[in-house]
Amino acid sequence: MVKILIVEDDAAISNLIEGTFMREGFHCICAMDGEEGLARFDESGFDLVLLDLMLPKYSGYELLEYIQPTSTPVIILSAMGRVQDRIKGLKMGADDYLVKPFQIGELLARIESVLRRTQRNTRLTCRDVMVDPEARMVWKAGEKVDLTVKEFDLLVVLLRHSNVALTRGFLYEQVWAEEYTGETRTLDNHIQRLRKKLSWMNTIQTVPRMGYRLWNPGMEET
Repeated sequence: MVKILIVEDDAAISNLIEGTFMREGFHCICAMDGEEGLARFDESGFDLVLLDLMLPKYSGYELLEYIQPTSTPVIILSAMGRVQDRIKGLKMGADDYLVKPFQIGELLARIESVLRRTQRNTRLTCRDVMVDPEARMVWKAGEKVDLTVKEFDLLVVLLRHSNVALTRGFLYEQVWAEEYTGETRTLDNHIQRLRKKLSWMNTIQTVPRMGYRLWNPGMEET
């Protein structure tokens, strides 16, 4: 599951981001000032940090300087929209810079873009299955498994959202890049083929009246 740290002192913005992204399958932790953000970051590993610059206690620049050596990707969210502000943030190591006010859909798209860049060399695992997203290869118990393009894309989405109940609409739009109209046969057939090819009848679980969940014990929250 992708874990995002949101360091934002505006409760309305923080709640909007958290609520939206939790529904999209991300795991979000929020911090309301720089000191709490630093403590949260030290407590757990994160796949990405959303960082305001004008924070109480420690500034966003101070947190960025602390985070940068860990190679954790950072997207700055700030009302400071001057060119010199954006240049400073990017030169300090931020992966992207979004000026407030922003559209939540644009933020989601930028997050997905950053995660694609930073996770492309990260292999995904579940039980005896290993996936290399960059090479687009799958192995089960050391043996190569042949998947179609869409089967592979669907497997990657499921793995990156392990243990999260995902709607059919979310899965369809992520894999087919088309608006979901309620037709389930295409997605359901691909799920059935994945279950068969990977012997995952109990690993890819059906969530009644919603969609599917990939049960990955190695990714359980502690």
